[in-house]
Amino acid sequence: MSVYPLLRRFLFRLDPEAGHAVGMAALRAVQAIPPVRALVSRAHRVSDPRLSQTFFGREFPNPVGLAAGLDKNAVAVHGFAALGFGFVEAGTVTPLAQAGNPKPRLFRFPAAETLQNAMGFNNGGMESFRRHVEGALPLSVPLGINIGKNKATPPEKTLEDYATLIRGLHDLADYLVVNLSSPNTPGLRDLQNEAFVRSLLKLAGELTRKPVLVKIAPDLAPEAAADLCEAAVEAGAAGIIATNTTTDYSLLPGARDFGGLSGKVLTGKSFQVFDAVARRLFGRTVLVSVGGIGSGAEAFKRLRAGASLVQIYTALIYQGPSLVRRINRELLEILDREGMTGIAEAIGADREKPARPVL
Repeated sequence: MSVYPLLRRFLFRLDPEAGHAVGMAALRAVQAIPPVRALVSRAHRVSDPRLSQTFFGREFPNPVGLAAGLDKNAVAVHGFAALGFGFVEAGTVTPLAQAGNPKPRLFRFPAAETLQNAMGFNNGGMESFRRHVEGALPLSVPLGINIGKNKATPPEKTLEDYATLIRGLHDLADYLVVNLSSPNTPGLRDLQNEAFVRSLLKLAGELTRKPVLVKIAPDLAPEAAADLCEAAVEAGAAGIIATNTTTDYSLLPGARDFGGLSGKVLTGKSFQVFDAVARRLFGRTVLVSVGGIGSGAEAFKRLRAGASLVQIYTALIYQGPSLVRRINRELLEILDREGMTGIAEAIGADREKPARPVL
C-alpha cells in the first residue's frame, strides 16, 4: 500500500516551492547513500527488454522520462533515475545564475491535478550545473540537458547565450534541448519562428555533434507548430519535444493570468499539437510527447500517435514516485493485450510506417 497519499497531505500543507524543496532533499538523500539508492531502484525500476529502445547511440531502458523543470540544477539526477525513469532531462539552465520571477510563482490546483508556474528559469547557472553533472556521471540512464537564455540577455545577443551553453555543456549530455517555449521569460516564445530556429540550429551544428532537440509550446496553432517543427528538422534538429506549458487560462477556472499551466488540463491541447507534428514528421525524427500524461493508457496513446518517448512532471507531484513503475507496467499489460512484441511495434501504430526507422 502506497504511503504517498499520506505524505502528500503533509507536503501540500507547505507552500508549493517549499514542498518541492522537501522532495528534492529526499531524492538527494536517496542518491547520497548507494545502498538506499539501489533499494529504491529495485523497488521502482521495471526491467523488460520489450520497453527498451536505442536513440542517439544510447539505450533508453523504457520510454518514460523526466521532463525538464523538476531538477533545474541537476542536483538529483541519480535520485530520479532510481525512481525508474528511462531517461532524465535536467534544466532549464541559463548561462548565468538567476533568481527567477518574484514569489509566489507556483500554484497547485489539486482537484484538477494541475500546476501553474511562473518560475522564470530560476537556476544556479551553467558553471554550477556543470559541476553537479560532472559529479553525477556516469548515469545509468540517458541524460538530456535543457538550455535557455537569461532574462536580462537582449534579443540581439540571444544566440550568444545558446552558444555559451552548447559549448559549456554539450560534452556532458546525451542530448541537448533548446527551450524556446517557456512562457515565463519575456520574449522567449517570440523566438519560435523559422528564421531564428534555423539560425540557432545552424550554430548548434557548428558547435557540437550531440543531438539537439527543439521544445515547442502548445499554444501554437497545430499546423503552425508542424510547419515550425518541419523547418527545425530540415535545419538539423535531431528531435522535437511537444509540448511545454500552456497560457490558455480558459482551461482552468480560477487560474492566474500569468505563468504556464501543466497537468491534466493540458492533456487535450498537448496531444492536439503533438498529433499535428507527428502527422508531418513521424519517421523523420525522434518525437517526444509531454503534457498531461499520467497513465499507461495516455502514454500508449502518444506512442501510437508517433512518440518514441514520453515525459512526465506534474502527474509525478500528484500521484507520487510509484507512477513511473505503474506507467511502465501498464504499458507492458497493453502490449500483451494488443499482441505486440515490444514498444517499437506500438510507436506510430496509428501512422503510416516510414520506409526506415529513426535511429
